[in-house]
Amino acid sequence: MTAQLRPPSAAACPGCLATPAEPVAEAPKDARIALSLPGIHCQGCISAVERGLNAHPGVHGARVNLTLKRAMVEADDSVTARDLIGVLEGLGYEAHELDPGALSATQTDTAGRALLIRLAVAGFASMNVMLLSVSVWSGATDATRDMFHWISAAITLPAIAYSAQPFFRNAWAALSARRLNMDVPIVLAIVLALVTSLWETSLSGEHAYFDAALALTFFLLAGRYLDYRTRAVARSAAEELAALEVPRALKLVDGVEREVPVAELVVGDLVLVRPGGRMPVDGEIVSGQSELDRSLLTGETLPVFAAPGLVVSAGEVNLTGPLTVRASAVGQDTSLHRMADLVAIAESGRSRYTSLADAAAKLYAPGVHILSALSFLGWYLWSGDLRVALNIAAAVLIITCPCALGLAVPAVTTAASGRLFRKGMLIKDATALERLSQVDTVVFDKTGTLTAGTPEVVDLGDFTRTELEVALALAEGSAHPLSRSLTAAARSAGIKPARVTDLREVPGYGTEATWRGQTVRLGRANWVGGAQRTQTAAWLAIGTETPRPFLFTDALRPGAKEAIAGLRAAGKEVLLMSGDAAGPVEDLARRLNIERWIAEALPEDKAARIKALSEQGRHVLMVGDGLNDTAALAAAHVSISPATALDAARVASDIVLLGRDLSPIADACDTAVRATKRIKENFRIATVYNIIAVPLAVAGMATPLIAALAMSTSSITVSLNALRVK
Repeated sequence: MTAQLRPPSAAACPGCLATPAEPVAEAPKDARIALSLPGIHCQGCISAVERGLNAHPGVHGARVNLTLKRAMVEADDSVTARDLIGVLEGLGYEAHELDPGALSATQTDTAGRALLIRLAVAGFASMNVMLLSVSVWSGATDATRDMFHWISAAITLPAIAYSAQPFFRNAWAALSARRLNMDVPIVLAIVLALVTSLWETSLSGEHAYFDAALALTFFLLAGRYLDYRTRAVARSAAEELAALEVPRALKLVDGVEREVPVAELVVGDLVLVRPGGRMPVDGEIVSGQSELDRSLLTGETLPVFAAPGLVVSAGEVNLTGPLTVRASAVGQDTSLHRMADLVAIAESGRSRYTSLADAAAKLYAPGVHILSALSFLGWYLWSGDLRVALNIAAAVLIITCPCALGLAVPAVTTAASGRLFRKGMLIKDATALERLSQVDTVVFDKTGTLTAGTPEVVDLGDFTRTELEVALALAEGSAHPLSRSLTAAARSAGIKPARVTDLREVPGYGTEATWRGQTVRLGRANWVGGAQRTQTAAWLAIGTETPRPFLFTDALRPGAKEAIAGLRAAGKEVLLMSGDAAGPVEDLARRLNIERWIAEALPEDKAARIKALSEQGRHVLMVGDGLNDTAALAAAHVSISPATALDAARVASDIVLLGRDLSPIADACDTAVRATKRIKENFRIATVYNIIAVPLAVAGMATPLIAALAMSTSSITVSLNALRVK
């Protein structure tokens, strides 16, 4: 059985439809083997995997990280990744070996925890200072007022020094690069509020801005934390691709097998690839016969016959027989590594997208600074009182500080993300919704995306019970995808296998056995004497009877038709692009009413096509799940991958489809349009607020109470408007 096959449906657990949880345990510090587990989704999966791995002889400890869909195992040197993959496949879970050296160490969510602690500190301090301010607003004067102000200062200064650190760091980074961002006016408002408040307090003045500075910090930290929580842990898809490269290989030296790190291989080395193993290098087969599964790399649904002379690529899976390969490219020169480079380039291009918040900051920040400076200058020239001018300048900065703007985007994205999550979609990237709202073209991959990626028998009823019993006996002797599909279908129909003898698998061709004194075969057409067909088929030959084909089709994913119809109804152009052969691609396009389709597309072709569409001014949504889709996913304006996708594809995408149903994709596009509309409304609300509040501040009428209330009112209004997305 091979690592690339989907787990059987019997292994699925009800909890797999539940929400992905946070990591439940840390990996062993001295973990030796890393495994990617794209099929796990819940606590039940974690328990089953850990229990199965820990029960294997030689395993000292196994820990599963659900967020990263990864298992880290500490085991004796005698235990290999191949052994553990076999254990997991026996439990019904797909597994791939990762190179631990190519992965960053798993870190706890320190950034999110730090933001939450800062938010709590700012909130607690703000409540206490507000209580003290109530006494001042109620009429406390002289020594009582000064005492309350000094107590407020003692609470505010350390609280601001700790809680506002993210804004200080971002503002300093922007100023160091000689540019402005939204954090620059925030920091200026906080600092100027503290300086003027301390000055006023030291001079026994009536006004202090400690409560406003803390309230500002609290609201902005709330927005920053909401923004952080809308994103999943982001890791580089290029790093994931590099980790998928086989870390070790069986090198043949004078005919003797020797396991060596892939990094030690050189061009010209002979490498043995056993059944179920992935190609560690690009090269040419020099001996052996088998079949290769290229579905993850090229999208081809049918295994390819492998014989001496065939050129192979790193990452392809050997299915049925041992192969000896002469390396022609190793390490960074392999096709898999070139694909990782494509992804890295595509990611860097998409990172240049400017969000609505960033665009607003470019206009807002300099405007606020100029207005505050003019207020200071005007009042100083008119009154000649530095203290009055500085107080008014501080009031202008506080009342115009972008608290509402800081909440405008995260409040909406959080509400929209919650709506989509309930429908089975997880938003990973902060700007994904904004980009999704602009989409006018949707490109779908075929295998594993629009289809289930597993063959399905369509003519089982055309065979007699005796023929089905013989076919089942032969199919159970092979790990070939068609044999596994036929086995499942026959068992579901209540068929029992016939009694056969001398059952054996002929690598690259099929299985044969003896039944009632005659030879029976199940496999390729040219091996059993059948005629070649355009449709996927496995041929059954019983003795001298005319061979008959079992016909297969790739089953549609639930909701595929609804998703295509919904997107077309919304006026979006739909394109099918696959690495599979023209026949299956054309057939699927006809079934789903997709007018434009492209077959036999290489990973570079997919990325190039996405880039060409982008250069034509199209905003492309790419939906895919395989290694061959990662560059296209990263190159697209926005991208979606199923939760069952390989890690590299899932990480390269902006949105993860948690369930098997594709129908939420059309609803996600509609939700994104409405969310972007709400974001723009929030910007308008913030603008109207400033139009009303700024003249009051410039006129010197904004007391600390007015500034704090106005700022809070605008923030609450923005948050309530964001909830309309739900």
